[in-house]
Amino acid sequence: MEEMNINYITETIEHFGRQIISFLPGVVAAIITLIVGLWLANFLTKRVRYLLEKRNIEPTIRGFVSNLVSAILKVLVFVIVITELGVETTSLAALIGAAGLAIGLSLQGSLSNFAGGVLILLMKPFKVGDFIEAQGVSGTVQEISIFYTYLKTPNNQRIVIPNGQLSNNKVTNFSAEDTRRNNMILGISYDSNIGVAKETLLKIVNEHELVLEEPAPVVFVNELADSSVDLSLRFWTKTGDFWPTHFYVMEQAKLQLEAAGCSIPFPQRDVHLYKTE
Repeated sequence: MEEMNINYITETIEHFGRQIISFLPGVVAAIITLIVGLWLANFLTKRVRYLLEKRNIEPTIRGFVSNLVSAILKVLVFVIVITELGVETTSLAALIGAAGLAIGLSLQGSLSNFAGGVLILLMKPFKVGDFIEAQGVSGTVQEISIFYTYLKTPNNQRIVIPNGQLSNNKVTNFSAEDTRRNNMILGISYDSNIGVAKETLLKIVNEHELVLEEPAPVVFVNELADSSVDLSLRFWTKTGDFWPTHFYVMEQAKLQLEAAGCSIPFPQRDVHLYKTE
């Protein structure tokens, strides 16, 4: 009886020994594949990052693409390694595919924002430092990430806009051009002299050092409104000088028009009273 137990144990040990010996080449091959695969994945990732930098691709896209390439290559290395170990990969591939589909459905909004971010970074409708208006808000672009764009309003508030909305809707970029036209509507009374008013307004802008000579400033009657004659004053400035010039001309227009005898009227209504028996 004892001899049978010893023989059984011996056979079991020999069996496991043969299994280990037969399995050992696969383990060694898997380890070598893992080491070489990870080195190759890191090498290719660095090459991709280098090529993106050489082509002056946006840093945000460079980082995202490099991380994506690294993740894909490492997943491939993992699949190859477990194949070397003799693990069936068909079910694993099906599982990964199902998980990818579920994640994709749950992240539809994020994927839309990602696609929008890529479009914005590649097409460059605006850049960091530009003053834009979009989605009913306006502000200076502080940061463009892969999913969101961050604005700072003139009131020092931070606004976060999803890139999916920015890429699919109208965006007004006030900083895109070097120069910008100012169109100011100024009303004078019907009793005022239009010629004097036009001469006064042109004198204000022509004497201002920040107003460009070309295109030349112009002023004309824009509308005969209910209570005033509305003059349109148009002049060009550098984009960065737009608001300082606007505020200066607005103040000087009131002061100098009044000094020239041209009054700026309040809204008026004629009221007729009828006596009834």
